[in-house]
Amino acid sequence: MESSSDEEEVHTFIQVISEKYNPENFPYGQGVVVLPSPPGSPVKDRLFLPSILVLNHCGISKAGDKSDIAAFCAHVVELDLSHNQLNDWGEICTIVSNIPHLDFLNLSMNPLSGVELEPSMADIFSRVRRLVLINTHVSWDTVHTLTRHTPELEELFLCLNGYNTVSESQTSCPSLRLLQITDNQLQEWAEVRKFGLMYPSLSALVLANNNVDSVGDTQETLQRLFPNLRSINLNNSGLSKWEDIERLNYFPKLEEVKAKGIPLLQPYTTHERRSLLLAQLPSVVVLNGGAVSNGEREDAERFFIRYYQDCPEQELPQRYHILVSKYGHLAPLAEVDLSPRCTMVDVRFGERVEAVSLRLEQTVGDLKKHLRALLQLPTNGIRLFYINREMCSVVGPEELKCGCRALHSYSIRDGDEILVVPKVG
Repeated sequence: MESSSDEEEVHTFIQVISEKYNPENFPYGQGVVVLPSPPGSPVKDRLFLPSILVLNHCGISKAGDKSDIAAFCAHVVELDLSHNQLNDWGEICTIVSNIPHLDFLNLSMNPLSGVELEPSMADIFSRVRRLVLINTHVSWDTVHTLTRHTPELEELFLCLNGYNTVSESQTSCPSLRLLQITDNQLQEWAEVRKFGLMYPSLSALVLANNNVDSVGDTQETLQRLFPNLRSINLNNSGLSKWEDIERLNYFPKLEEVKAKGIPLLQPYTTHERRSLLLAQLPSVVVLNGGAVSNGEREDAERFFIRYYQDCPEQELPQRYHILVSKYGHLAPLAEVDLSPRCTMVDVRFGERVEAVSLRLEQTVGDLKKHLRALLQLPTNGIRLFYINREMCSVVGPEELKCGCRALHSYSIRDGDEILVVPKVG
């Protein structure tokens, strides 16, 4: 009996690499190892395999023959299996156990919800240093099983897994440096603080697109839980109080902060947001992806003082008093009128005199065009002379020669005169 035409074909890992990396489909190039097939292998006579295998969107659901995997993948260090149909940790373990130098493993977008990894199988992941489990909905129990058996794990990606709580592990993972857990449903800081207990060497914590509503621990607690944290990403979180920004200073090594799209900053302009954040975070050297110069920090701190100096004493943040002790009380910045300046002059052309309002940001060239139209002057060209009424007896008329020079640079004042003379020859 023939199988149904719409029945999905089972793709194995070894079939996919045989098809993708055979000599007809994969041009020989740098970083590629030419491997003869082992005796009796059903795959091609030889394969051109790079050390970084990208096998996403290949429909893989099974491992295939483990001896073939071992023969072809001994040199592989990175493996991308994202967007496949792997839903059995046993199949994944068969693949990984036969890639002895595997450093990076991406299992994102495989259906691993409700599928648990047996601790007895987890040792085969021991060499993995970077593990990506985005949108797998893998359970916390499996995450903990993996971290207990990966003593060299440095980077862990758990985005889009639907977590609204964090299950604590009884065993910490002291090697982990980066945890990216964006786009989940974490809301309470009580859940976030568990990462400090489980990952004591954590250097970078990416919490973007979680509605975390506070940083709710004391200075002593944050120093104890996150002694090595250097970078935190709180973009699009739920922070709504300046006190939560101030508490970021309790992380003893924090130097990079991202906090875009939080409710706290919505009422402010772009300049106010950066300045007020920066002034509150004296140890941060990179804010929202941009490096902070010494000059920008001083400008922000001075802005902070002026921003709050008219507030009632009881509403002043603690940081205000620290900055006032540094810079003193600052006078408000002078308001500068940058609107275009105008002046009234007499324009003389022969016996004709017209009172004309000049916009001083105009150039000499602009003025010539304006006067030709206003006075209906000849098109064969004119010369302009500026006469300072107060100084004309001393300096005489000054010709306005440079067409690109702005009128304000001549210090023209009300009552002065512009003399128009036709060009000769």
